Amino acid sequence: MSKYLAAAAFATLFAGAGARSAELTALEGRWLQAAAPVLSYSQKLALPIDIVVQPQPRANDVPLAMGFDKGRCKLVLTLRGNPQAETILDGVPDAQRGELIEAMTAHEVAHCWRHVRGAWKALPAGFVEVGEERAASSELLAASKAMREARREEAYADLAALAWTRQRNPDAYGRVHAWFEAVRREQPVARSGHDTRLWVELARDASRLGNTGAPFDDAAPLWREGLLKAE
Repeated sequence: MSKYLAAAAFATLFAGAGARSAELTALEGRWLQAAAPVLSYSQKLALPIDIVVQPQPRANDVPLAMGFDKGRCKLVLTLRGNPQAETILDGVPDAQRGELIEAMTAHEVAHCWRHVRGAWKALPAGFVEVGEERAASSELLAASKAMREARREEAYADLAALAWTRQRNPDAYGRVHAWFEAVRREQPVARSGHDTRLWVELARDASRLGNTGAPFDDAAPLWREGLLKAE
């Protein structure tokens, strides 16, 4: 059974709480340590996040994901027996892995932030969908809409992760951006739910992101610009 660890109690994992800490593997501990700055920030925003450590992966589980249940966000860590836990960071020196895990965490927490604000799948103010999309069946039409909505949310989260990196780890921005570029370049289907290449390219120059100190807000201008070009 998965264990649910309240984000508010996260610090105790690394403050000598032996029994609880012992339940985590060394790899899980490293990932959570790297995620700690983002999780601490999420507490300041009062985001209702629980950390879920999966004891074993299911098919196609990614190492880090965000789920939602009964008004709470679930940050799901799936590292045990998961080959993606290593391949996702293939070729990245150990000293640079933490900055990428931190950015991945910011991406997932941005999803929670959108949910909590009631903005999930919503376009920004002033945007409306125009034109008529056609498909061979109602099922295909629904699938196309779902992919478009997913792509928008993934794009927002990618930009939020990059905005976080710009603010918190500015010296790492070029490396983190290059990693996002490489990951998104591997998407097998153009315009799929994770095809955020347009938005990642817009953020190549970090100065184009906002710099207000609120990284999830700082993603918004480039997100809107990408929406104008993508729709």
